[in-house]
Parts: sequence; C-alpha cells; structure tokens
Amino acid sequence: MHKVDVLLGLQWGDEGKGKIVDVLAPEYDVVARFQGGPNAGHSLEFSGIKHILHTIPSGIFHAGKINLVGNGVVIDPEIFKKEIDSLLSLGVNATGNLFISKKAHLILPSHRLLDAASEALKGNSKIGSTLKGIGPAYMDKTGRNGLRIGDIMLPDFNDRYNFLKEKHRTILKQYDFGDNPENYEEEWFRGIEKIREFQLVDSEYFINKLLAENKKILAEGAQGTLLDIDFGSYPYVTSSNTVCAGACTGLGIAPSKTGEVIGVFKAYCTRVGGGPFPTELTDETGDRLREQGKEFGSTTGRPRRCGWLDLPALKYSVMINGVTQLMITKADVLTGLDSIRICTAYKHEGKLTETLPFDMAGKVEPVYREFSGWKKDISSIKNCDDLPAEFKRYISYIEEETRVPVTMISLGPDRTAAVFPGKE
Repeated sequence: MHKVDVLLGLQWGDEGKGKIVDVLAPEYDVVARFQGGPNAGHSLEFSGIKHILHTIPSGIFHAGKINLVGNGVVIDPEIFKKEIDSLLSLGVNATGNLFISKKAHLILPSHRLLDAASEALKGNSKIGSTLKGIGPAYMDKTGRNGLRIGDIMLPDFNDRYNFLKEKHRTILKQYDFGDNPENYEEEWFRGIEKIREFQLVDSEYFINKLLAENKKILAEGAQGTLLDIDFGSYPYVTSSNTVCAGACTGLGIAPSKTGEVIGVFKAYCTRVGGGPFPTELTDETGDRLREQGKEFGSTTGRPRRCGWLDLPALKYSVMINGVTQLMITKADVLTGLDSIRICTAYKHEGKLTETLPFDMAGKVEPVYREFSGWKKDISSIKNCDDLPAEFKRYISYIEEETRVPVTMISLGPDRTAAVFPGKE
C-alpha cells in the first residue's frame, strides 16, 4: 500500500515548493495542503504564464487530480474566492476536484485587523507578519474560540460570526485601532457563498479512505521548517507546524502512514521580514542574488533578504523532518559568480558549533567553505552530465554533508526547467 509522501521547505519559506509540486503532481492522485494559510504564495510557471496559489494545493492545474485543503489550514474566504475566480479565468474549474476540510478554520476580517494592530504596536520589534490574520486565527483555534468551515452550514452561523466579531472588537478597542470589520464583510460573505459551492468533507476519513484505495498522496507544506512555531527561530516564526509532523496533525494521518519526505531548499538562502539570518549578505553579492533570483515575496511583494547556503540549518531541517530526498531550486541564480560560499559551522559565544543555538538572535558568526563558481548558463540543460564540474562539486558536497541524495535540480521557474540525477 502507498504511503503519504510529504514535501516541505527546509529553509525560511520561498524555496520554490509550488513549482516542485507542479512537476511532481503527474505522479500522484492527490495533492493535500496541511497547514498555513494565505501567507503561503506558491508560484507556478508554465506556458509563459505565472500563477500564484495561496490556499489551493499546487496540483490544481492537473486535470483529474484530487486537491484537498486539510484541517490544519486557515482559510480567508475573500482570498479563496479571488483564487477560484482567477483559476476560472484560465479555464480551470476547481469545483469538481477541490475538497475542503470541515475542520479547517476561518480567518475573519477582524482577524486581519487584530494582526495589523498587534504588529503596529510592536514598533521596531515587528516579526514581519504578512498581515493576513493568520496568527490571530490560530490563536482563536488554540483558544477554542474559532469558527470552522463546517460552521458555515449551520443555521446559527451568522450568530456565531457576530459573537466572535464582537469579542475581537473589544480587543481592538484596547489597541486604539480605527479600522472597522464591517468595511470588509461584503467581500468576505461573498467568499463564504463561494466556499458553499465546494465539497466540504470530513477530511481525516476522506484521506484515509483514499489511502485504503491505494491512491498516491502528496502532502504539500507551506512556509519552511525554520519558520515552524516549535522549531523555527522563535518568535520570528509562523503560527503553525511546518515540519513533517504537521502533515499528520494537519490531515489526520498516522505517523506510520508517511512515506518519502522530500525536502526542498534553495541553492542559497533567503528570508522575508524580521528575524536572525546568520549568512545574510548586505553587499553587492546579496543585491545580485536578489535581482537574478527575482527575490520579492509572492504574497507581499517585499524584497527578500539573501545570503549563502547555511549547512547547519539545512542539516537541522533534515534531522527534524527525517528527509529522505533533497530537491534544490534556483541553482541557475548562482551562475556567473567567481566563488560561492557555504556556511559549515557557527562561531557562537567563543565556541565553534554545528548546531543551531537556542537564541539565534545572539551573536552567531558563520564559518565558510569556499567553492569555485561557474560561468556556463545552466538554465536550459536537460541532462545532468552537461552540468559544469564546479556545480556538480557543490551538489556532491551538500549530499555528503546531509547524507541525503539530491533527486531533482531546478534550473529555472518553468516546470520544464529541471534535471533528475539518478533517473536519467
């Protein structure tokens, strides 16, 4: 019997997971999102068009694939409706093959206002929230106040909505925050009507039935391991478990039912918003990576901070998730650099260490190993043998250090720009 393969980001998000899922989707029957919300921006490019998905799994462009939004996801109905409308404009009608968990939580307009008010109050210690209401929605979930997708089918849904909105209004008064939830309700309730058109399911039964039918399932993670609420660089993290274990709680599958764990990472590192970033480059090289890699947030448009690959952080992610295969993205962005560096350890409190310190915000100085760069354009290469020797050395070193094979190398944003070591 097949198990659920889990695909995750191993850095601070933005690793290119959407493209990888899109490439892998033909091999699977089901693609399921298990955590996060519309703070995810999964970019897919094919036929010369760029598509950005925030809530809907990246398998939606493949006809006949089942796409599931799991119980661990938080959904903003307004953003969901916009996504569905934009898919329709491309000729993709999702109502037949998109299923939504009744246990997924709703993001209310007042959640977005709470997010903005809370972030404004933090001043210089902002965590870099996407201001999409994700954090407050998860807070209501764990505080047992939240509204769920299944609630929209209940006769007293509007009463439940108004009760939670008034609760939020009381909190907003403490912030002296001027905006009003009513300003956003019309679009929000239109989104609720749109959700009613979809198949709302008891997703834990739904996914386990698909497993019993021997369907191949890919669980699609959002954000990245280093943004995990437990294991990331707290408090500069997201509000959900972005690690492999999150697929179990976010879909209702047993740990014994997980199979391959596919870890996606960039050939360098990026980070959006605040938080520690030991290998960050604030020089010309950092600017070059940002320009060449088009490193601007797909959800917020914010410029991403760029830096060299961080091996201690990558090994940490491999360990936490039990990664069985690695997939590297944006390798083409490094082309043209004379030399490339990889952080192999940190100097922290006068000692050399390969482990992530508890307080990453303290003085953490990266120790680097240098590699020769390559000048050859690799973006149109179709065979691993044609890759430059310097690039192959870079990959081999990563494989040796992580003890995990690299099974896919992405060489550009389009779904066709990839090579598969070991499969050729």
